[in-house]
Amino acid sequence: MAFSGKWELESQEGYEEFCKLVGIPDDTIQKGRDYKQVTEVVQNGNDFTWTQFYPSNHKVTNTFSIGKEADMQTISGKKFKATVNLDGGKLTVSFPNYHQVNEISGGKLIETSTAGSVVLKRISKKI
Repeated sequence: MAFSGKWELESQEGYEEFCKLVGIPDDTIQKGRDYKQVTEVVQNGNDFTWTQFYPSNHKVTNTFSIGKEADMQTISGKKFKATVNLDGGKLTVSFPNYHQVNEISGGKLIETSTAGSVVLKRISKKI
């Protein structure tokens, strides 16, 4: 259950460029720039509930099982279907405008989102 727990953002790279590319409004980007995003993960075998808490009491929760198509939602509320896979201990999923890889490394949650050549990398510590 490596992913289970509450994680608080420690550092991020490529935030503003990535957010602009995927269509996040400037005022939302500004609010999130220094926000210590919290991610809560409940893992029960291959079943996950992944919740991310954003500024202004906004949160996004996605529930999925490894290898099975699930209804998902983006930060902006766009709904889509996706399959989350587990490959070498990394969770991978394709969102409508980007691809995301989540892993635990050195006791940290590392979330890497890639849209073309733009990469957002977030590193969170367990709280």
